[in-house]
Amino acid sequence: MKHNTQIVGMLPGASAPANNPVRDSLHTTPDTAPLQTQLPQRKNIRAEFHDYSGGDYFITICTKDKYHYFGKIHDGKMKFSEIGKYAHDALETLHTHYPYAETLLFVVMPNHIHAIIRITEPADAPGSIPTIRTALGVIVGGYKQSVTRFARRNNIEFNWQSRYHDHIIRGTTDGNNIADYILNNVARWNSDCFYNGE
Repeated sequence: MKHNTQIVGMLPGASAPANNPVRDSLHTTPDTAPLQTQLPQRKNIRAEFHDYSGGDYFITICTKDKYHYFGKIHDGKMKFSEIGKYAHDALETLHTHYPYAETLLFVVMPNHIHAIIRITEPADAPGSIPTIRTALGVIVGGYKQSVTRFARRNNIEFNWQSRYHDHIIRGTTDGNNIADYILNNVARWNSDCFYNGE
């Protein structure tokens, strides 16, 4: 199904894997839940009706106390710190560690990351999706651990917020609104709900 998602990476800061520049089929389920203009408050538990082992998800992970570990935005462009560059590259190559995961679109901001992650069982790796823990939890936990290990190996002060926000993407309109939010996140930094004056 065609939609109006822009070419990934056209705006400063938004990214996707280099071998996946345009998403013409980002969402395939019916429209049921348009994105709010601001992210909802963090929920305490995951949705009980969903097993988080298949589908498209919009995730947000913040640094502890929303500290600007990942870099600064200057003149409308994200300038990565050393750990910010690692956080970016780790999202870009997420599929190499989790064959059932595809990072469709993402952005690394000074104090948080946003990503759209698709979870599907690959045809060439049946049975690869975790069954004991939810696949999304495994992916997010592994990503956070990877960035933390990099920081420790390189003596970089760094901490994540303990939890993360997820949103189950429901339909093309919902997905397109989220894609627009990610693509314009750097440009709209001064009005972002995570902006803290720095």
